[in-house]
Amino acid sequence: MKAQDTIGYQVKSGWQAIVKMYNRLTTEHDFSQAEGYVLISIKKDGIPVTKIAPLMGIEPTSLSRLLKTMEEKGLVYREKDLVDRRVVKLYLTEKGFELKKISRKMVLDYNKAILEHVGQEELDVFLKTMEKIKKLTCSLALPDDDINPKNC
Repeated sequence: MKAQDTIGYQVKSGWQAIVKMYNRLTTEHDFSQAEGYVLISIKKDGIPVTKIAPLMGIEPTSLSRLLKTMEEKGLVYREKDLVDRRVVKLYLTEKGFELKKISRKMVLDYNKAILEHVGQEELDVFLKTMEKIKKLTCSLALPDDDINPKNC
């Protein structure tokens, strides 16, 4: 079997193509695909910083660098939670909110293009199949593997 005939290869190369496309689009607005994903994840009432890394599937050290860059660009700011002072929440600045709208539109436009190209029935089958693959992959993982159960 050739590498390009494996599921892992197709998923990884497909994801890499998506990331490259989003990075090309976001660079036109002076932000990255990863920054766009963080922006989309932040709701009006903020998000605990500790919840972002698992959502993105990245290490906390990488997230720290990313958030520092985003703060320097004036996209986000951090504040201690008013209810639980141990929790630090991330909020959008006005500039961050504007780029969130741009990022969200990019995602919606991409999804619309996919839907127009493959149709709803094929898309539904693909999404259902990917969910099955994800669950199987999680069940095959060893207990000490670094897989977030929320992603299964």
